[in-house]
Amino acid sequence: MWFRNLQIYRLAPDFKLDPADLADRLAKQPLTPCGGLDRMRLGWLPVRGEDDYVYRQDGQLLIAMGIEDKLLPASVVRQAADAKVAEIEAREGYRPGAKQRKEIREQVEDEMLPRAFSKRTTVHAWIDPVHGWLAVDAASATKSEALLKLLGDCAPKLPLKLLHTQLSPGTVMTRWLAEGEAATGFSIDRDCELQLPGEDRPTVRYVRHALDGGEIGEHIAAGKQATRLSLTWADRISFMLTDKLEIKRLQFLDILKEQSAQAEDAEAMFQSEFALMAGELTRLLADLLDALGGEADA
Repeated sequence: MWFRNLQIYRLAPDFKLDPADLADRLAKQPLTPCGGLDRMRLGWLPVRGEDDYVYRQDGQLLIAMGIEDKLLPASVVRQAADAKVAEIEAREGYRPGAKQRKEIREQVEDEMLPRAFSKRTTVHAWIDPVHGWLAVDAASATKSEALLKLLGDCAPKLPLKLLHTQLSPGTVMTRWLAEGEAATGFSIDRDCELQLPGEDRPTVRYVRHALDGGEIGEHIAAGKQATRLSLTWADRISFMLTDKLEIKRLQFLDILKEQSAQAEDAEAMFQSEFALMAGELTRLLADLLDALGGEADA
């Protein structure tokens, strides 16, 4: 139960969340299998037990959205549609026009969808009602926004907004690189991305590379800004921070995993990992917020 990414949102500080009520609402929109012509379906999944749609531990909450996708590659549809077009051309003596070819592709897709295999994935969200955090374990904003939309359908009064900080993450990361030192509690690791603003956006990436040389300073002096920077917090969590205030490639370091490894069984392991993760993320986000000048009004 270790998150790999964080898309970060804020709950209104005075909002009182009723976990039991939220669980009832999520249970009314469970994930169901795709119908014959569905490409994708979204719905909620129990986190642990059969009806456990909101997992609760020490005031921290965990929910899980399920995604069922039909595996029907566009190349397969295109190949079958091209064969039908060729068949019509050979039989009728003319090549179908663009409109007819589009209709043929849609017909082929409708015929193939009911026979396509389905794939299920799970997207988790951690909710900290005490400190007002909601974070989605998703590398892309697309999945995160899908979860929030589904959550909004179930709980329309849930007051959520993206986290905004007084200082731009890109500006702060650029300053850290230029100075060769991050804010207190953070250390700079060995990956970064620098980009020049403008239409073409020339980009330089460093992977497993020392970031304290003059070369980095030359890029910054030329006007490039940091868009990604790998960091370690408190020698406990390493991650990649982006200029969009996303956290990617989360790694909870050995000291934390060793603590959870002492659990006696799978359920105890899950409880230990979730408790450790929630506690550490709460402190990490608080320190990151301070490093970026505090929270700004959206």
